Amino acid sequence: MKILIYCQHVLGMGHFFRTLEIARTFASHTVILVTGGGDIPVQLPAFIRQICLPGLMMDQSFSALHSLLPGKTIDQIKEERQKILWDLFETQQPDLFLVELYPFGRKAFRFELDPLLEKIRKNNTRKDKTCKVFCSLRDILVEKIDRAVYEARVTQTLNQSFDALLIHSDPEAVKLESCFSSMATIRIPVVYTGFVTPFPDPGKRDGIRRSLGVSPKESLVVVSAGGGNVGGDLLVATGLAHEFLETRASVKMLLITGPYMDDRERNQIKALATENIRVVEFYPEFVSLLHAADLSVSMGGYNTLMNCLAARVPALIMPFDQNREQKMRMDRLHSYGALFLLARQEIKPAVLARRIQERLDKQQQNSRPSTILDLTGAARTYDWVMEQFLP
Repeated sequence: MKILIYCQHVLGMGHFFRTLEIARTFASHTVILVTGGGDIPVQLPAFIRQICLPGLMMDQSFSALHSLLPGKTIDQIKEERQKILWDLFETQQPDLFLVELYPFGRKAFRFELDPLLEKIRKNNTRKDKTCKVFCSLRDILVEKIDRAVYEARVTQTLNQSFDALLIHSDPEAVKLESCFSSMATIRIPVVYTGFVTPFPDPGKRDGIRRSLGVSPKESLVVVSAGGGNVGGDLLVATGLAHEFLETRASVKMLLITGPYMDDRERNQIKALATENIRVVEFYPEFVSLLHAADLSVSMGGYNTLMNCLAARVPALIMPFDQNREQKMRMDRLHSYGALFLLARQEIKPAVLARRIQERLDKQQQNSRPSTILDLTGAARTYDWVMEQFLP
C-alpha cells in the first residue's frame, strides 16, 4: 500500500513527532511524509521518504505565516507548494492520504489542501483505483472566536472530502465533544485510537545517566520547551532555581532549548551552564531520556505529556497561556499520572526550587508513577487503517 501523509507544523514540533510515530508503524508499506515547516534534526527510518515543501511557519506574533526562504514571498511559496503537492499526487497515486489536523486547524493552508481534496474526490468517481482520505487529529482543539462558523466549515469539509476521522485520544479521559460541539453532524466514521507516543527503551536508562554524568545517588531534572518558540522563560527560571535547591549538590539539570528558539534567548540559557547544569538544543531519544530522569519540567503540549506518561516520570507542567488547549489537557489528565500544574506566577527561581525539591523528595519515597490511559494510539491507528483496506 502507498500512503501519503501531510503534516504542517507552524510553531513547535509536536504535530511532526506525533505524525512520525504513526508513520513508523507502516514499515511494510510505501510511506511518503510531506512536511512544510522548519527543519527538525531527526533521522527518519529508511522506509519513509520525506518531501519538504518550501517552508512556512508562524511569525513571532503567532498570528501570521512567514517565509523560511529568504527572497521568496508568501505568494511565491504558495504557488510552489501547490505544484509540488499536485505533481506528487499525480505521480504517486496513493491508496491513502492521511492529513494531520486539517480541517480542524491549518486553515491558512486551504490554498493547497482544498484543491487537492477536490481532485481526489473527482478521481475517485472516475477510476477503479480510489484514494481514501483520513483526518489525523489530537485530543483537544484550540478555541475559536466564532465557534459556530468554524464548526460548520469543519463538518462540511469532513463530510465532503474525508472518509474517516481518527482522534488520537483515550475517550475515557478526553473526548472531542469537550471542545467541539458539532459531533452529531459528522457523517463519516469517528475512531478513537488512544493517545500516540513512543515508549522508552528501559535498557538505555543507565547509559543515558552515565553520559550526562549523573551518579546513582544523584537526581536528574530534564527541562524542555518543545521547539523553543515559547517557554524560554521556564528554562531560564528553572536553571536559576538550581542555586535555591536544598540538595543542589546532588541534582543535575539538562536544559533543552529546542531548535526554534531565537539566538538571544538560547545564549541567555547557555550562560546558565555549570558543572551541574548542561544545555543542549535537541535530544533525539527524548522519551528514553525522560525515563532516565527523576523529574521533568516542561510546557504542556500533547507530545510532552504523553512522553512523560509513557516514561513514567513525575512532571511539573506549565501550560502555554496564549490559549486554553494545554490547560484543558492538564485539567483532564493530571490524575492519570504524576503530572503537577505549574502556575505562571510560580515561574520564579526561589518558588520553582521549592516545587522541584518537593517532587524530588517525594520521588525518593515512591515508585515510578504508572497510568491506566491507552497510550497505544500509533499501533491502533495502523490496525484500524489496515482493516479498511482488507478485501
